[in-house]
Amino acid sequence: METYRFISSRFSNTIAHFFKRNTMQTSYTDLKEIQLQGRRQDLRTRTKEFLNITGGIAHTYFREVISPMDREVLVKDRQTGKVSKMLMFASNNYLGFANHPYIREKVKKSIDDYGCGVGGPPLLNGYHKLIREAEERLAAWKKQEDAIIFSSGFTTNLGIITGLSHSGDLIVFDELSHASFYDGIKYSHARSLSFTHNRMDEFQRLLEEHPARKGQTVFASVEGVYSMDGDCAPLRKFASTCRQYGAVSVVDDAHGSGVLGETGSGTAEAFGCTADIDIHMGTFSKAFAVSGGFAAAPRDIVNYLRYYARPYFFSASFPPSTAAAVIAALDLLETEPWRRKQLLVNVAYTSSLIEHLGLYAPAEAGFLTLKVPHGMNMRKAAMEFHRRNIFLNAIEYPAVPFDKQRFRISLMATHTREDIRQLATAIEEIWANEAMFRL
Repeated sequence: METYRFISSRFSNTIAHFFKRNTMQTSYTDLKEIQLQGRRQDLRTRTKEFLNITGGIAHTYFREVISPMDREVLVKDRQTGKVSKMLMFASNNYLGFANHPYIREKVKKSIDDYGCGVGGPPLLNGYHKLIREAEERLAAWKKQEDAIIFSSGFTTNLGIITGLSHSGDLIVFDELSHASFYDGIKYSHARSLSFTHNRMDEFQRLLEEHPARKGQTVFASVEGVYSMDGDCAPLRKFASTCRQYGAVSVVDDAHGSGVLGETGSGTAEAFGCTADIDIHMGTFSKAFAVSGGFAAAPRDIVNYLRYYARPYFFSASFPPSTAAAVIAALDLLETEPWRRKQLLVNVAYTSSLIEHLGLYAPAEAGFLTLKVPHGMNMRKAAMEFHRRNIFLNAIEYPAVPFDKQRFRISLMATHTREDIRQLATAIEEIWANEAMFRL
């Protein structure tokens, strides 16, 4: 314990030394860990010191967008008040639905007809007719009997795991699963075993070595498209292995829903195994460009979740206007299939221009992950992209391992080839002048 009981001067020296070596490279969560390890503090002292530590760091977080989300956005500098037009390559608005006139019109009409909110949870007064219509449409889209809508994608994963599993169950999952899934496991109190990313041989061995006992359920989970690398899970092998060993299969398809498959239904449709997946999870914060999440599954499972998923049971329903946006987006997936096709064309074109610089995964979905050269100061590079009016997401530790930090490039169906060439030119020039952006 003495290791963590630094005196104040030693803690200050530790922080100073850390910044000397890692200026603008450190994430805020990482700084919090350094602060907490340095000494135990009450909340007011901790928050004030944290503000002092981070206040002077140049960064590209919390940039203020003052226009609709589109391929181009207006961004306001909070210090100078200057407004800049930037090319947006950081939004998961894959299909351009965030500012689509058809969706905007449907949302406006829903507000005129039903107001701005419901003021209650689904069980009581919050189960609006538009929510039910959206659930029915989602269930049909995913070829399932029913669907349940949650207030966010995060609470959807939390609700599925905590609502369906108990302390006697076993959860087997890919090590690169989302933070919401990890939190669901923690709160479920079920046993859990992870397997190396996309290693189906290891996954099968775990199911073989840990069969379900009497009164126990084995849940198995992967992501359709992994949010940090952009690669797909081998869903056909996953689904067949779950069937072989009697495991309940769960697929988090946040980044695949609306993007992959003949109708945009998602990764399972693209792999031809929709009917072999027990529970399909998706979000509305990606291709649908609003907020919320859903699970599509057999009716008995959905009905059970309505009563046992605490994030659903104890949360207010989202407003009818969001349900209207979801329904309108499902309409457009049918009437404007060119958007999905153009998105994947744009992803492939972007990949062809920058893949020689190092990508973490092949171009398979709506985004690419660009490797950061060893020793590059990510925050300096991110600020340079910002200066060039290229809006990118810098994915830092601890969201990913420190040696696997990357830029995530999200494409839209509405991006032009000139937009993409500007992005590629900026990357090429920053990488060519890497010495300017060293730690």
